[in-house]
Amino acid sequence: MSEPLEKRIRAAAGATWMLLLILVIWMTVTYVLWLGLVYTRMEWVRTLWGGDVTWSEMQWVTLWFFGAFKLGLFAVLAVAIWLTLFARRLRKAA
Repeated sequence: MSEPLEKRIRAAAGATWMLLLILVIWMTVTYVLWLGLVYTRMEWVRTLWGGDVTWSEMQWVTLWFFGAFKLGLFAVLAVAIWLTLFARRLRKAA
């Protein structure tokens, strides 16, 4: 294969790993902040959600959000692994 293609794929793999790192950090920070808000149960948080929402409903929606976000992280992880392995194969084939 051509060397420019290998360089582009290695760059894409590196960018995907960095994106995964940023997303994991973002998810960890937001999860810790959410745990703090749930523990303190400040009334302004319920007001932001609409006021009629109960804390159990908010926790349920947040649980689903973080679950879906983790599935998205798994997809990004799969792409990062695939790009890394593909770049190695191109390097060995050259």
